[in-house]
Amino acid sequence: MSYTNLHHSEDKSKLIRQNLELVDILVGRMSTQVPAFMSRDDMRSAGMMGLIDAANKFDTSKNILFKTFAEYRIRGAIFDEMRKLDWFSRTLRDKQNRISKTMALLENKLGHSPSDEEMAKELRLGLEEYQGMLGDVSHLGCVSLHEALDNSGEGRQFIDALVDKRDNSSPVDIFENAELTTVIAGILKNLPEKEQLVISLYYYEELTQKEIAEVIGVSEGRISQLHSQALIHLKNKVRATLH
Repeated sequence: MSYTNLHHSEDKSKLIRQNLELVDILVGRMSTQVPAFMSRDDMRSAGMMGLIDAANKFDTSKNILFKTFAEYRIRGAIFDEMRKLDWFSRTLRDKQNRISKTMALLENKLGHSPSDEEMAKELRLGLEEYQGMLGDVSHLGCVSLHEALDNSGEGRQFIDALVDKRDNSSPVDIFENAELTTVIAGILKNLPEKEQLVISLYYYEELTQKEIAEVIGVSEGRISQLHSQALIHLKNKVRATLH
């Protein structure tokens, strides 16, 4: 549906009413991306704020669908709420940074993406202990995809290359996001095969971790570990390439 004038409050209210279902759809899709203590009610409340924000800021001159714009705002609002809840403790951040730094060190040293066994050895951990650490930080990866590449809180984000937002972009945005997408596409080709598959099924096919586990034939916990490891690989290599 197209609107030529959204200055009137009734127009904004109509947009919100007609897209309430979108909030529930996104909450359902994102439920596996949030920590256990963040309830669906928490997510829905944040999503509603995102929908209202979308209605207030929607610009019809951009010639895009409101649904496209609203989906981006709703997702962002839910992730923002997770940050406000401060569910990612300093301990988890420290674990993630330790994995990230060790992975980058081994990649430079070995010339390839390190295996779980190589990572565990370098960290002086048992294999199961290392994989458990990956599981611990799994949700951090989902939120960190919405961080800016330069850590400023603004500008391009990692998720920009995994979600197509061209309809809501200026020509400059399209060029920059295309550049980032090209970089990430090249990096993904060099990730271990299972990590490539997890990223593809999760972000492009929008399967849940449970569904991906059934496709690959491993446990859901193992998918969570592979997802974490793939995102850390991705972030390390993107930042190394663009800086």
